[in-house]
Amino acid sequence: MARIRISSTIITLLVMVQTGFLLFMYARYNSFTPHSEEKSSQVHILILSSWRSGSSFVGQLFSQHPSVFYLMEPAWHVWVTMYQNSAKVLHMAVRDLVRSVFLCDMSVFDAYMPWKRNLSDLFQWAVSRALCSAPACDSFQRTDITSEMACKTLCGRYPFSKVEEACKTYSHVVIKEVRFFDLKVLYPLLTDPSLNLKIIHLVRDPRAVVKSREQSVKALARDNGIVLSTNGTKVEDSKYKVMQEICRSHVQIYETATLKPPSFLKDRYLMIRFEDLVRDPLSEISEMYKFADLSLTPTLKSWVYNITHGQGPGKKKEAFKITSRDAVNVSQAWRNVLSFQKIKKIQEVCKGAINMLGYQLVDSEKEQRDLSLDLVLPRRQNQFSWSSFNPKN
Repeated sequence: MARIRISSTIITLLVMVQTGFLLFMYARYNSFTPHSEEKSSQVHILILSSWRSGSSFVGQLFSQHPSVFYLMEPAWHVWVTMYQNSAKVLHMAVRDLVRSVFLCDMSVFDAYMPWKRNLSDLFQWAVSRALCSAPACDSFQRTDITSEMACKTLCGRYPFSKVEEACKTYSHVVIKEVRFFDLKVLYPLLTDPSLNLKIIHLVRDPRAVVKSREQSVKALARDNGIVLSTNGTKVEDSKYKVMQEICRSHVQIYETATLKPPSFLKDRYLMIRFEDLVRDPLSEISEMYKFADLSLTPTLKSWVYNITHGQGPGKKKEAFKITSRDAVNVSQAWRNVLSFQKIKKIQEVCKGAINMLGYQLVDSEKEQRDLSLDLVLPRRQNQFSWSSFNPKN
């Protein structure tokens, strides 16, 4: 029998070809691997807050950043469609929608929106700079500071498919939500390998929130009904029951994140108080940006300074009309507007939240009206002791 001799050079070539083929097949396999199994290269930020707490302001601080794809309260669509359910029942549907949006999978809106839809069918779409600039809309560049009015005028007729297309081109996806009442509901997202999720928990003095809510009674009626589980009946928050639930949720979220939290929450939770933000905007914004792995560009720094010092655009309908001095006054307006009887009731139902989040209770109308008395206490700097936590938690 004749022997076939194969040189070492040929063997080497065959091995190289085989290796190349295996690498090619591995790459093809990975390209078909579901997105949920891949480690995300994007950073995902959830601004967690409640109604009338300054969250729209904070959302805009992220929305105007050229690296951020931002959506304001996409879960509004869930609550409007399934309003006969309670907030607790809707938690899962809200969480699933938020996860899909973080992954830039906008097919999740099929259950809540018309089949044929445009950008303008998405709740509060025009406050998102990403949906007002390329590639979602050709009228603005990413580095432009956009206004809601201009965006509505120029970008509303673009197809809804642009939302997903744009989302995939950003390094950061930021969502602002007011419809989570329990941090543990978010644990599956925090442990999801396809997400790189961080949470900014924005709070505000409950007494100031009540004062602001009184100016939006009708707008909040449906949401109140969902919070109070009234089976679709709209409710006015006249007896502070909704505020009691909101305060309870802030306590739950804060306690869960700071009192022996699971190890996967390390460096992924940041609590911000609205009052600190309006008193020292650049410092607080810098802290949030650092937490989110973003840089405060010169353009953004100038814009932030202008909108917080009364030098922004002069149009009355701009998203930001407050100055830094006015913002402080607005944050304390409840002290002059609300009666002491109301203050006592709010303090009664929200005492735990007021104490835990670092606000001072008032014992008399004199204390309430005395604006020289600072009711915003210094924040505790050492909120975490991670070394004492069990990593198996």
